[in-house]
Amino acid sequence: MTAASGTARGLRGLRGPRHAGHTLAIEDLRALSLPVGDDGVVIGDDAEGRPQLVGFHRSTPYDVLLIGGLWTAQVLALRAAGTGARVAVETGRAQAWTRLAQAAGAGLDCITLHEVGRVPPMGATVGSPVVVIRDCGMRPPRGRVVSSPWQSVLTLLPYLSPVAPRLMRAATLVGVQRVSPQEAEQIGRILGLSRVECEALPTLADGVTLWCAGRERHWVMTGATDAETGLLGVARRMD
Repeated sequence: MTAASGTARGLRGLRGPRHAGHTLAIEDLRALSLPVGDDGVVIGDDAEGRPQLVGFHRSTPYDVLLIGGLWTAQVLALRAAGTGARVAVETGRAQAWTRLAQAAGAGLDCITLHEVGRVPPMGATVGSPVVVIRDCGMRPPRGRVVSSPWQSVLTLLPYLSPVAPRLMRAATLVGVQRVSPQEAEQIGRILGLSRVECEALPTLADGVTLWCAGRERHWVMTGATDAETGLLGVARRMD
């Protein structure tokens, strides 16, 4: 998915066999293609079983909104930490995150917890990217720490709220899990969803998310690994 594209990283310092250089006529360049794989956090599989990724580590600010359950946000936090990112969780329910933070880094502070409004400057760089997860309830205050180069922000909303329309319009990527028919109608108007997509939202199974980036739509099932299930339990929409 386009929203999942990351930045390709080259390998430096490797020496290969010495050989003469290759030349190519300029008119033949258009026939040359290079396979470039996606780089990012695996968020699940699409309907055909193909892995879908989100590239959180970017040289430009990147905002993600998830209208869904804590379980999915925590799976994404674990997987972001697994890619080498530092994950800062801004939350008013630290008790729901404590076990995850303790288990994630095997003694390292790869996932840190902060009170609402107390996330310090993280100093994100290309070599030390940051993902900030805002779990601040239905009306999250405007954060002191915002998205910036190599620092993405994922905001979790359990349901639609008065601030949701603003957050949806500002986000580059929006994920929607099971919502009520009334919420689905409002979300559909803001995101430009089709009638079929709106009608499907209230019927989604636990772990299924509709991810929207511009005009792109992807239905994704997030399935937990054995380790994730042992830590977080099975997929669920309600907490």
